[in-house]
Amino acid sequence: MQLESEALGASADEPPASPSGCSPDLQRLADLKTFRSPGRGFWRDVPERDWNDWHWQLRHRITTLEQLQRLMPTLAPEEIAGTQLANHKLALAITPYFFNLIDPADELCPIRRQVIPRVEEMNLAPWELTDPCGEDAHSPVPGIVHRYPDRVLFLVTDRCAAYCRYCTRSRLVSNASGYDFHPDFDRQIEYIAQHPEVRDVLLSGGDPLLLSDEKLEQLLARLRAIPHVEFLRIGTRIPIFLPQRVTPELCARLRRFHPLFISIHTNHPRELTLEARAALERLADAGIPLGNQSVLLRHVNDDVIVMRALVQKLLLCRVKPYYLYQCDPIAGSAHLRTSVARGLEIMAGLRGHTTGYAVPQYVIDAPGGGGKVPVNPEYVLSRNRDRVVLRNYEGRVYEYIEGASPAPAYKRSENFDAPEFD
Repeated sequence: MQLESEALGASADEPPASPSGCSPDLQRLADLKTFRSPGRGFWRDVPERDWNDWHWQLRHRITTLEQLQRLMPTLAPEEIAGTQLANHKLALAITPYFFNLIDPADELCPIRRQVIPRVEEMNLAPWELTDPCGEDAHSPVPGIVHRYPDRVLFLVTDRCAAYCRYCTRSRLVSNASGYDFHPDFDRQIEYIAQHPEVRDVLLSGGDPLLLSDEKLEQLLARLRAIPHVEFLRIGTRIPIFLPQRVTPELCARLRRFHPLFISIHTNHPRELTLEARAALERLADAGIPLGNQSVLLRHVNDDVIVMRALVQKLLLCRVKPYYLYQCDPIAGSAHLRTSVARGLEIMAGLRGHTTGYAVPQYVIDAPGGGGKVPVNPEYVLSRNRDRVVLRNYEGRVYEYIEGASPAPAYKRSENFDAPEFD
């Protein structure tokens, strides 16, 4: 199948202006930050009303090898074998809208690697885990994970609009592995009501925005009625996989439950399309603070320019980059994981090279349930009770004096080229 020309970029905003004679990196950054529509592709004859209906998108997801081969005859043998085995581990599902972001000519396409199964998913290393974050061990009632003192994870469904091949909850979502998750909202809400230390509830799953407007509104209202619950959060990839779901009606219902925060999940700047930006703007216009969580993935975003484009493009969508996760050691994800050393290089390429608002916190979710542990490049070279020796983003070294005397706050080191402050 030949995708129509607009699918990979003919329908686009004007690219950001680049200075004449700019470096290849600057030009690449500008290209990555251009907002495009994926277009209709194979579904070019579908009426616009249907295409923009999120229910239609869900009904027409790609879920079988036969559909995938018909739409993309360029599948690699590893993808064919992986898709044949997918429903034994994590189901295949891709919305038509998101499928059109795939480059069928590029086996390393960053969108393709995220959603099309590969046979490498069946390669299991001894240190990989089915529950790498230790959620089941911290689940006092089904559907509640209470791992941190003042907040809980509230799992509402095992369904997503599309399935990420590195999913931390692949044991649960899609029920391909027989986890058989059935949320019990009454028991989950009762647990929260009986624990006054819980001030923050994060709705996740699966994807909470797959619930109907009415069911989601009822759930949020019940949680908001608990006096000690101060604010609510929703974790979702719907604005990326299925922006048609973010309707004005949904936004009008959500704005009733402030303070309500939404965390989206975006890994590559190509995912931030014209449609995704419009969906995110609708949420922001409803007064909902938006943050993004990315997962560091090999041949997807383990590149300084790609990550810089992503975080800058997120700010253009009014989304604050929040976390960059080292990929969890979920069983069968080795082909998608990159090294912590590479993650630190990328963070060093962000800090000081772009606005601080655009710099996420790089974290490892400690395997077994240890929680999020921040990981940063080494900026503190040494310290004692009197002074701290620091390295800035340029590699220049500075001293910060901590003495109790009224000495200057900053002092130039004799060995380093650094400014002097009196």
